[in-house]
Amino acid sequence: MAVITKDTIIGDILDMDGTTAPFFLQMGMHCLGCPASRGETVEQACMVHGVEWEELVDALNEHMTDK
Repeated sequence: MAVITKDTIIGDILDMDGTTAPFFLQMGMHCLGCPASRGETVEQACMVHGVEWEELVDALNEHMTDK
C-alpha cells in the first residue's frame, strides 16, 4: 500500500482508491473532476481550503489501512 504524504497528488490518491473522494468533499474541494484540482498536492489543496494537511493525511492513511 502506498503511503499518502503532503506531497501526494490528489489525482493519484483518487486513482488509488475512489472511496477517498468524500475526504476531499468534506474539506470543501467539490471540483475533483477539474484537471487543476487533480494535479494539486494534498498540501496545496489544504492551503487553499484552510485545512490542516496533517489531519487530512492522517485520515486518508487510516482509511487506506482499514481497507
